[in-house]
Amino acid sequence: MILCVMDDLMFSIKISSTTKAIGGIDVFFERSPDKVLSSIRDKRPSLVMFDLNSARMNPMAALAAMKQDSELAGIRTLGFVSHVDSDTIAAARAAGIDEVLARSAFSAQLGRILTGA
Repeated sequence: MILCVMDDLMFSIKISSTTKAIGGIDVFFERSPDKVLSSIRDKRPSLVMFDLNSARMNPMAALAAMKQDSELAGIRTLGFVSHVDSDTIAAARAAGIDEVLARSAFSAQLGRILTGA
């Protein structure tokens, strides 16, 4: 199961469409910033994907809290971000994210990402 922490409708549709085309992958979208950690605890996903450019979802705080929690720290994380946003990329790496991709690379590799989870 994959948990997506994002509120971007375009990427949500892209992920949902790709998941349906591949089949056999459960994806859940968390769109409430207050429920991210509880969703991760409840669902125990194999991968949590963050839209690092989402101001409303506060992905850095959720990522940092997740990586500091001994029960959740081992869950794989992946974030996607504008390729020119070097400060956000550096902040995500400092918070402990496992992989950061430019939005275009994320889109191009989405099938691999979903099947690899």
